[in-house]
Amino acid sequence: MGIRFILMVNKQGQTRLAQYYEWLTLEERRALEGEIVRKCLARNDQQCSFVEHRNYKIIYRRYASLFFLVGVDNDEVSFHLFNYIMLLFYKILVSV
Repeated sequence: MGIRFILMVNKQGQTRLAQYYEWLTLEERRALEGEIVRKCLARNDQQCSFVEHRNYKIIYRRYASLFFLVGVDNDEVSFHLFNYIMLLFYKILVSV
């Protein structure tokens, strides 16, 4: 229920920040990050910023050479959660 992880990744696919809100082993985290990053980096600017992966819905935003990714439960994306995530992106980008 809610946000499961937040990732900040550069254009080369290297994770710069990772915060998880559910327990995953290190191997699971690496595999999940690699799969999600490859999916998001392969998308162009005209495509939607929502991606479904496993049991997560990934919402991402690109700012300069960084990608900010938020993973939420697949069935939990509501208007209020979307607004919260966009506010989170805004606060991160203002502080950069």
